[in-house]
Amino acid sequence: MSATASTTAKPQESTAVRILKKPITATLLAIVLGFAVAAILLAVAGYDPIASFTALFEGIFAKPKYISNTIIKAAPIILTGISVAFAFKTGMFNIGAEGQYVAGTICALIAGTMLNLPMPLQIPVVILAGVAGGAIIGGITGFLKARFGIHEVITAIMLNWTMLYMNNFVVNSEMFHQPSSTSSIAINPSGFTTILPEWKLSDAGLETLRNIPWLYDFLVKTDVNIAFLVAVAVAVLIWFVLFRSKLGFELRAVGFNRDAAEFAGMPVERNTVLAMLIAGGISGLAGALMITGIQPHSLSTLAGFENYGFNGFSVALIAGSSPIGCIFAGLLFGGLLYGGTSVQMAVGAPTDIINIMIGTIVFFVALARVVTLVANRLEKRAAQKGTGGSTGSGGAEATSAATAVATVALEKEADNA
Repeated sequence: MSATASTTAKPQESTAVRILKKPITATLLAIVLGFAVAAILLAVAGYDPIASFTALFEGIFAKPKYISNTIIKAAPIILTGISVAFAFKTGMFNIGAEGQYVAGTICALIAGTMLNLPMPLQIPVVILAGVAGGAIIGGITGFLKARFGIHEVITAIMLNWTMLYMNNFVVNSEMFHQPSSTSSIAINPSGFTTILPEWKLSDAGLETLRNIPWLYDFLVKTDVNIAFLVAVAVAVLIWFVLFRSKLGFELRAVGFNRDAAEFAGMPVERNTVLAMLIAGGISGLAGALMITGIQPHSLSTLAGFENYGFNGFSVALIAGSSPIGCIFAGLLFGGLLYGGTSVQMAVGAPTDIINIMIGTIVFFVALARVVTLVANRLEKRAAQKGTGGSTGSGGAEATSAATAVATVALEKEADNA
């Protein structure tokens, strides 16, 4: 009787706790707090928060071309976010997404300039070259971690800078340098992934699109390309690999408990290298799509990082390392970064306020994990009260429960995804 009553009472007692434990709850709360902190700072600095946020949202949604540019801005950040999230799920800290992204741009440029195949062949070759470039850099990090135990953060940071200087070396090389500029030559047009690049600028295309003003604004006035569609497809694919495949289970098992995975017969070293190969390839894909999809379709000399990889790190954190969540977190990032320029033009507030807002959101997302821990503690305490503190008496049951911990945790993670 008492057991039945306890089972019945538990859902009523833990409803609020369950809501707090939902990752989306913590993320939404963090976003709201981020906007609140930004509003306070704007008010203290003498700017109207309402006018500032109105300008921000108008800079994202007021015109079709603004929406298009927001999506364009978000696409590479979504991909680098997926890269970081995938590595997180497999127990790796992929702070090297920036270097892998740069490697993807370099390899895509080299392939796109040296080859001039028909478009159906040129585009896949250029994109695969970028994927390979990022995968190689990620694979180096994974190999050094698996074989020699060198922490991936140290290796990744070094490779980030190596790729930055490699970018500048390629730009200034005799083979790829654009005379009288700080840029490289552009890839051949057969490698462009812009949507309808020739038709939308032809007389027939312009005449057709002018009859549909919003589509004209969306297509003609921006470099809209396939990158966002590819990012969504990659997010779904990575989600499936992680949570619905044997390979994904093994990769997550290695990340969850390396020793237990090795004891179970899983190839830990191979999976470590493979995880970083995949993560690096995704960041390299982001770089390749930037070269093929965005004018001027070339590299520029870099004085510092472009932050596509580092922003992907924040996207992965906001998304809770969910590949699907990276789509929405990336769109949020893209909107803030692109729409933030409107704040300065409209009310004169510095664009740094957007960076402060983003940093605050990331901070509160990280802090929200504490709320989840508190919710878990409250739920556990309620369960203990409901069972009268009983812990059971079977040694075999305790052993069985301990053996199943890793599997249950991974299955629960898959259900939450």
